Amino acid sequence: MSRRCEICNRGTAVANNVSHSNIHTKRVQKINLKNIKVATPDGVKKMRVCTSCFHKVERPPIA
Repeated sequence: MSRRCEICNRGTAVANNVSHSNIHTKRVQKINLKNIKVATPDGVKKMRVCTSCFHKVERPPIA
């Protein structure tokens, strides 16, 4: 399973570590994913979403 948001399709990003001596080395910025249950017309579905989409999604009430 890839580290990708199922709503916005956002994934990992590549950036640079910059040391005190200004040496640049590549690093990976992993996305913060949450496993949630989402209310869909078909019923309740489990999804992996990023934290920015987490607040936008309508979730079923906790029973």
